[in-house]
Amino acid sequence: MGCIKQTYLKRVAEKFLEEYPEEFKGGFDENKVKVGRLTDVTSKSMRNKIAGCITHTLRKKHSEAV
Repeated sequence: MGCIKQTYLKRVAEKFLEEYPEEFKGGFDENKVKVGRLTDVTSKSMRNKIAGCITHTLRKKHSEAV
């Protein structure tokens, strides 16, 4: 079984994908840097969780499109 992401993380990830769709195209490492640049999140684990949520959402959308 997988773990369920917190609602806050999902909302922030969706907000970033709506506001900056052209920014998030690459993998986790690239998204992690971009999230750090676009937010004021000081916690490294929170930044990584948001970047992971964005990466997961992008991969899910890509697999549905194919």
